[in-house]
This record gives sequence, structure tokens and C-alpha cells, in this order.
Amino acid sequence: MRTITERQITDFARHMTEEERAEATIKMYVRTVEELTVWLAGREVTKELAVAWKEHLTEKDYAPATVNVKLAAVNAFFKFCGWQDCCVKALRLQRRAFRDPGRDLTKAEYQRLVEAAQSSGRTRLALLMETICGTGIRVSEVKYITVEAAQAGRAEIALKGKIRTIMLPGKLCRKLLKYARKNKIASGELFLTRSGKSLSRRQIWAEMKAVCKAAGVEPSKVFPHNLRHLFATTFYRACHDIVKLADVLGHSSINTTRIYLITTGAEHARTLERLGLVS
Repeated sequence: MRTITERQITDFARHMTEEERAEATIKMYVRTVEELTVWLAGREVTKELAVAWKEHLTEKDYAPATVNVKLAAVNAFFKFCGWQDCCVKALRLQRRAFRDPGRDLTKAEYQRLVEAAQSSGRTRLALLMETICGTGIRVSEVKYITVEAAQAGRAEIALKGKIRTIMLPGKLCRKLLKYARKNKIASGELFLTRSGKSLSRRQIWAEMKAVCKAAGVEPSKVFPHNLRHLFATTFYRACHDIVKLADVLGHSSINTTRIYLITTGAEHARTLERLGLVS
């Protein structure tokens, strides 16, 4: 009988760890399988119920992309269990033509966030935001920003079975080393909690949200990934090299990088005006 057990979920998590999947991915996949387990309420896993769960997700307020992520999670679990016949197809998504300007973080807003963090005594947060936005790293890659990396001017990042080198701007290195001296950090990670642990994604998110009001920036625009997004768009405007940008961001496919470069409707309209094709 195909019923989901705690042992299967634990073994699935261990399997993903052995495959060197990102910690955030493992947690999200496990959480999604647990959600499915609650929904099934003891019923046997069948293709029909898997399709019904997919319909259940689409009826909720989840974005289509979120539904597909959840489907990818349970499909991976089904394959791990040898239940390939229960896998369901992802929703077909039309590529977005324009980006929602209401979610975009501008350079001016980013600078106000950094200034607000500084003025409120949140030096670590200010430097952390500058580090993410100045290098384009993922929030899960912050742990690779070490004293040694600041001294060398580059960080070696190992993620998803790949190793890439991230260059650190000279000005940022000087700030990082000054921060290390002030906080008596002789080696290793720079961004740590008071107990010496790595900052969690949730903690970074919460600290950024805490300075929104003082910075005069909509909270909906303020989250770590938007700093990476701002880096990507600024970098591309400077060099117009999408292949180089993909390498810097650590993308396996340029199609992923293109998502970062979708323009807003207003930007597209200005481009059309500059063409001068209508007299």
C-alpha cells in the first residue's frame, strides 16, 4: 500500500542531502511532502489523488510558479519512492512579457535602506545588504563571505555541486575587513549571530523588513533576493553581456538569467518611442 510515512520523508531528506541539494530546497521539498501527507489524511497515494492535489493547489491563492515548485517537490519524492506513475505534469506558464514595477527595488530605494540601517545602528545589516547587492550572491551564499575572502578580494562559492569564484569590489573588501577588526573576527564567516552561528534566511529577511518604514520603502519590495535582482539589472546595463552575468550569478541556463532582465511596461514603451518609427 502506497502511504507516506515519516521514515520515507526522513530518507528522502537524507537522499537530497547526499545529492548535495541546497539546504533551503531540502526544507521546502520536505515541507511540501508533509503538506501532501496532511491533505491525503491517510489515503493511499494514487495518480488520481495526485492530480486532485494539483487541482487543490490551483484553487488556492498560490501563484502558478509556486504550484509548479510544489509539484516538482512531490514528483521528486514519488520518484525516490519508485512511484513514477503518480507524477503529475507542471502547469504550463506563459513567459511574462513585462515585469511588475510594484515589486522592483530601485537603486535609490536600496541606498535609503542601507542608510536607514546605518542610522539605526544596524551596521551588520547595512554591510550585509551592500555585500549581497554588490556581488549578486544568493542569501544562502552569505556564509562564503569570510575574512579570508575579503583579504583575497574573491570568494569561492560551492553550491549545487558547482564551484564558482565571486570577485569582491575593493571598497567592499575594505569595509568587510574594517567590520572584522571592529568585531574581533580573525577568520571565517563575517556575518554571524551573537552566538556565533550563521545568519538564517528568515533572520536576514526580518531585519530588512525592520528598516522599511525608516527608509520609506514599501515592504513588498524588500527581501534579500531583490538585492540580487538589482545587482543583475545594474550589471547588465553596464556590460550588456548576458553570458557573463549568468556566470556571475551561478546560473546553469541563460534562460534563468533572462528572467532577471525582463523590463517593465513603462521601460518597453520608452524603448518603442526611441525607435522613431512612427512619424
